[in-house]
Amino acid sequence: MAQPQSFKNHTRFDPPFHFFILPVLLLNLIFSIYETIHRWPSFPHMHLWWIVMSIVLFVMAGIFRGYALKNQDRLIRLEEQLGLIEALTVDQYVGLRFASDAEVAALAQRAVTENLTRKQIKQAIVTWRPDNQRI
Repeated sequence: MAQPQSFKNHTRFDPPFHFFILPVLLLNLIFSIYETIHRWPSFPHMHLWWIVMSIVLFVMAGIFRGYALKNQDRLIRLEEQLGLIEALTVDQYVGLRFASDAEVAALAQRAVTENLTRKQIKQAIVTWRPDNQRI
């Protein structure tokens, strides 16, 4: 049986990301630097490009992880505001993303009771909230 969640044990690792992707990308960067140092006179542009691409891949992994965490944070905020998280469909969540804080709760309730589609929800929004975190 799992322990009850607390501050000490609430963090989670995603094994494919934390224990495979990041270590392999880090090894790739280290290896590209090693190869560039030890084979410098030959093909310098190719070796430098390999280092640049290794850095790009490493940064991309971090950015993509950040996008997933931002999405998770937005869902948590919505859940805290609404309390009807299980009743809404994914399509309805997507429709609600532009609703202002003042109208999101009432619009979500209406979406559940009237089974509104994404388009209908967007059409019902009076005060649009810009989605500047959208990717």
